[in-house]
Amino acid sequence: MKALLLTEYKTMQCTDVDEPAVGPDDVLVQVEACGICGSDIHGYDGSTGRRIPPLVMGHEAAGVVVATGVNVTDLPNGSRVTFDSMVSCGKCHFCNDGHQNLCDNRLVLGVSCGEYRRHGAFAERISVPRRIVYSLPDSLPFEHAALVEAVSVAVHAAAVTPIRLGDTAVVVGAGMIGLLTLQAARAAGATQIIAVDLNDKRLETAKKLGATDVIRGDQTDAPAAIREMTNGRGADVAFEVVGATPTVATAIESVRKGGAVTLVGNVSPTVELPLQSVVTREIRLQGTCGCNGEYPQCIDLMSRGVINVEPLITAKISLADGPKWFERLYAGDPEQMKVVVCPNA
Repeated sequence: MKALLLTEYKTMQCTDVDEPAVGPDDVLVQVEACGICGSDIHGYDGSTGRRIPPLVMGHEAAGVVVATGVNVTDLPNGSRVTFDSMVSCGKCHFCNDGHQNLCDNRLVLGVSCGEYRRHGAFAERISVPRRIVYSLPDSLPFEHAALVEAVSVAVHAAAVTPIRLGDTAVVVGAGMIGLLTLQAARAAGATQIIAVDLNDKRLETAKKLGATDVIRGDQTDAPAAIREMTNGRGADVAFEVVGATPTVATAIESVRKGGAVTLVGNVSPTVELPLQSVVTREIRLQGTCGCNGEYPQCIDLMSRGVINVEPLITAKISLADGPKWFERLYAGDPEQMKVVVCPNA
């Protein structure tokens, strides 16, 4: 079959690869759409250590069932599906405790890190375990369904954040995940949502997707502006969706006493923390990792239009166009939000 293969760092080829094996508990999916994630772009040059060539990347996907293992009886061929990006073991302490996203033995699709290699969905077909596969309604286009994985990150972040009906939420970083997070925060009950970013186009999109206020972080003292918007108190919750010292500080200083900051971004492995501000104002810091079973909720929210991904899709491409698009995205293209590969179009 055809696939996009990372043959060496910064070198992607559309080439023939072996068909994936289908185990007794697996589902073979014909990939109709697969989003290019920021982590794929970061892994393209080897900087993350999690995309060691040769590798078929891609973990945000949807498609059609074309074969199943002998133990799979509830997904007939032709079923429209998406699947989680992470394969949990189902046996460790964390899986048994209901925290599959923290699985000790998890494997991520499209990742090769020395410990394991799991080819992903920038290919005509992919084989995945039935337990991570979810059915799709006919009303949800494949290119939208490919973004369920990204939506699940935002919905999980909102789920672990103590949002109450009528709260004010700040989202620092209006990139792909930030724009999904502001929609998830609104769905969770926040009624005033303030987006902070350095890019006017992204802030315009934030307004279209439900932000009540937007702030250019490089032109305004964002925490001061947010306190002014909230009668001097500060926001109830903040989501940091970048992962760098300045934006973490902005999120922390933007919330009220007793507020909560959920850390979603992880660009930098370490950041400086305004410790005294956190301690003396009793701020709660919450990390969040991936998703934990929120796929059905995400599919429902997207199907009902509560979370809208259409404005985030800026290009749909073929497998053959993949190499040049990776070069373009790696070089930096601020006009592109989410590029979706359609292997069987």
